[in-house]
Amino acid sequence: MSDQAVLHVKGRILVGPDDVRDELWVLGGRISYDRPFGTQDIRTVEGWALPGLVDAHCHVGLGPHGPVDAATAEKQALTDREAGTLLIRDAGSPSDTRWVDDRDDLPKIIRAGRHIARTRRYIRNFAHEIEPADLVAYVAQEARRGDGWVKLVGDWIDRDLGDLAPSWPRDAVEAAIAEAHRLGARVTAHCFAESSLQDLVEAGIDCIEHATGLTEDLIPLFASRGVAIVPTLVNIATFPQLAAGGDTKFPCWSAHMRRLHERRYDTVRSAYDAGIPVYVGTDAGGTLAHGLVAGEVAELVTVGIPPLDALAATSWAARAWLGRPGLEEGAPADLVVYESDPRADVRVLASPRRVVLNGQVVE
Repeated sequence: MSDQAVLHVKGRILVGPDDVRDELWVLGGRISYDRPFGTQDIRTVEGWALPGLVDAHCHVGLGPHGPVDAATAEKQALTDREAGTLLIRDAGSPSDTRWVDDRDDLPKIIRAGRHIARTRRYIRNFAHEIEPADLVAYVAQEARRGDGWVKLVGDWIDRDLGDLAPSWPRDAVEAAIAEAHRLGARVTAHCFAESSLQDLVEAGIDCIEHATGLTEDLIPLFASRGVAIVPTLVNIATFPQLAAGGDTKFPCWSAHMRRLHERRYDTVRSAYDAGIPVYVGTDAGGTLAHGLVAGEVAELVTVGIPPLDALAATSWAARAWLGRPGLEEGAPADLVVYESDPRADVRVLASPRRVVLNGQVVE
């Protein structure tokens, strides 16, 4: 489509859960609900349109052994784009992906800098591995490097204990989160287990990734503080495989991981029922494939979250949470068009009919 061409999207435009329109127009890469005058070059796309999907836990630039080259990172981003993911919160990456910002054909990325972990308490080559005395300084560094987020590793296996354990003492995370907030950044943390959650939430954290250790006694605390969770259920599905690999050396850890997996759906449903914000994230990158956003939405529906709210968790609500527009007048034209109504069956998300990024139809 030429720079002067107008894109006409018609059918059903899902601007919001309660705002459905018949058509929109795209001119100069921006959305308008007023038909432009005097334009002859019009391309029409028909179907059910949603704002570009959000993957709020996705690692562009990360592979199984750490950072990857730009060509590999590009393939990751393109795979996400083909799945309809046009906005990514990159929840920790050792790669510098700022070059993506100069590409109109790649999803927009909100970065959280590099993971910050305790020494020898995370996956090798993924994170800054430091001790508590240095946590504030590293959080400040990554807050300045990121796009308004910082990523901590809140717990990991303690090899001496033989099980999951918190990474940071309470006073260290309190000071670190306060510093991030002073610099205008929000903080999220990788957490599998139960034991790290109360200190992190009471210290002022904004979000918890995975949150498999969320228990009935902690749910009211999360709800009262407005702490969001990104369950990454397509990743939690791998827990039994991980547990099998630790049966001989770390049997307590393996049993713990199996228990967390077994109650994963009950955990997320209880959080949702209590009013805790739940958002879609796949944990793509590392060992997990990209392009899994539709599968994660389907998992939220399996949990018992109503389809409309599961859609919101990857579209309207997720974009508002991250401070990015959806299909508002004048917003960048990032949208996905489907053959049928995704509100009736979220499995439709797995087969986008058209992807439009920055006003351009992706061919």
